[in-house]
Amino acid sequence: MFLRLALAAFVAAAGHVVPPVATTANANVCGSPYRIDETLPDGARWRMCWEMRNVEGLTLNRVSYTPKGGAEVSVLRSAALAQIHVPYDSGEPRYHDIGSLGQMAIPLTGADCPGGERRTQLVCVTTRERGLGYLKDGYGDPAERRSRQARELVVLSAYQVGWYTYIAEWVFGDDGSITPRVGATGSLAGTVTSPGHGWPIGVGRKHFEESHSHNIFWRMDFDIQGSAHDVVEQYDFAGNGTGKRTMIRTPLTREAGAVNRPMRWWRVVDPRVLNSDHHPVSWQIDNSDSADYRGPADEAFTHADLYVTQYHACERLATMNAAPHCRTSVDRYAGHERVTDPVVWVNVGFHHVARDEDADPMPTHWQGFRVTPRDVSPRNPY
Repeated sequence: MFLRLALAAFVAAAGHVVPPVATTANANVCGSPYRIDETLPDGARWRMCWEMRNVEGLTLNRVSYTPKGGAEVSVLRSAALAQIHVPYDSGEPRYHDIGSLGQMAIPLTGADCPGGERRTQLVCVTTRERGLGYLKDGYGDPAERRSRQARELVVLSAYQVGWYTYIAEWVFGDDGSITPRVGATGSLAGTVTSPGHGWPIGVGRKHFEESHSHNIFWRMDFDIQGSAHDVVEQYDFAGNGTGKRTMIRTPLTREAGAVNRPMRWWRVVDPRVLNSDHHPVSWQIDNSDSADYRGPADEAFTHADLYVTQYHACERLATMNAAPHCRTSVDRYAGHERVTDPVVWVNVGFHHVARDEDADPMPTHWQGFRVTPRDVSPRNPY
C-alpha cells in the first residue's frame, strides 16, 4: 500500500532537508524563513523555529507563548512526529511509515496555504478562525452581553507515502492551547481481503478494502521556563457510580507508560514557575479520542497511550529507532530511569474501515490530541 521507508536513512539524520535552526533558548535566534513569530488579534503571541528533518519531517523548536498582557513562557524545547504505525486487520502487512519522512515532503501550493505564507514551499504558516472563544449573555442584560471569535496559528506540512498523503498540523490557539494532529488523505491502496477483515468498496460486493489502523506517535520535549524542575503528573477521579468523586494526583517521577482511562489526563508542571495567583504553570494533555490499539507482544510500544521518558538525544522515534547505541522503541526507553528532564510521547490510534465515500480522492480523516494551558494566565486571556 505504501512506499516504505528505509531505516538506513536514519544514519543520515544529522543532515536536514533545509538548514537546521539554532538551538539556543530564544526562538528569535533562528533566521528567516525558519523563524515564526505570530501575534494573534487578541494579543496572544507564539514564537518558535522550524526545521525539516530527514527522519521526522517538520520539527518545531523553542516554542514559547505569551498570553495577552502577560509574560512570555517557554513551553517546548522540541516537538515532532515520532512514528506512524499501520497494522492491517488480517495480520499483514504491518508498516512503520516514518524513517525518512523529510524526504517525502511535498511542495505546497497557494491553495494548500490560504491566507498564509509558504516557507521553502514545504511548510505553510497561516492563521484561521476557530469559532467562538467565549459567549457571555450577561443574564439578559444587553449591555453586558459579550462574545469573541477565537483565532489560531497553524504550521503544517504534507508527505506522500505510497498512496497516502499525510498532512501534519501543529495548531496554536490564542488561548495558549496546542493541538497536534495528522490528516490522512490521498488514495485507498486497493488492497483486497476477505469480508471478515474489510468493507465492500465500489459496485457490488467483490472488492473488500482491508481495514487497518493508524497509530500515530508524537514526541514532545517540554521545557517550562527551562528543563529544570519539570514534572509530569497523572490525574484520576475515583468514585465512578457514586455521588462523589475524589481527585488522585500521581507524579510520574520515573519513566513509565500510561493508558487512557475515563476522565484521566496528565499535565507537565514546573512547581517553581507561578502565575500572578501563585499557582504553578502547567500544560494539560488529553488523549481521550484514541482508538487505543493494542498489538501483539512484539508491538509492546502500542500497549500504552502516553509514555514519559528521561531526555536522551538519540531517542527520536517511537519505533524502528535506528540511532546507533540507542534502544529501538519507546516502550524500551521507559526503563524506570528517574525523570528530571521529561519527554512525553503521545500515541493516538484511528481504525480506518473504508467506505464508498473514501473513493478517490480520499477525504481527510484527522487524529490528534489537545494540550491545554492550566494556570498559565490568572484569568481568561482574551
